[in-house]
Amino acid sequence: MTPRRSVDEAVALLEGELRAGHRALADLGTEDVWQSFLRFGRQLFDVSEAPDGDGLLFQYGTHSFDGSPTFTVDLTRQFEVCDADGDHDHYLQVHCEVRYGSGPSLEALGSFDSWFFHDSGDNLEEWARALTELSAWTAIKVLTPTEIRVFQERV
Repeated sequence: MTPRRSVDEAVALLEGELRAGHRALADLGTEDVWQSFLRFGRQLFDVSEAPDGDGLLFQYGTHSFDGSPTFTVDLTRQFEVCDADGDHDHYLQVHCEVRYGSGPSLEALGSFDSWFFHDSGDNLEEWARALTELSAWTAIKVLTPTEIRVFQERV
């Protein structure tokens, strides 16, 4: 049986996957980030056995979080955190936020989101393949990120 990691290690593990080729984050392309996120997504964590205890989120859109509108791809892993009695306490989200700037062609892509949950019976590889078959992915995968941020938040 493969050992399961603590969610406390998640940010460091994602950062490790991003740097696996010994390249700086600034040198990574969109496809590099995606493949790193999928490797991170395949790792097992010690989480609740609830169907939504461990999930991956792929989402994109143009947002104005920090001022100017920016097209962003947000690759997120969400873990359910339970209290001492085993009841839901909160979620911990580990984000890999990939920013690209803005422009009419990026804004024309609109927004999109898709979830995958481990232990739901779905196949991670099929989910990933379906996302890369989206017409928007053809445009996104060749973009050069202007910024890549890894962070976690409690939700």
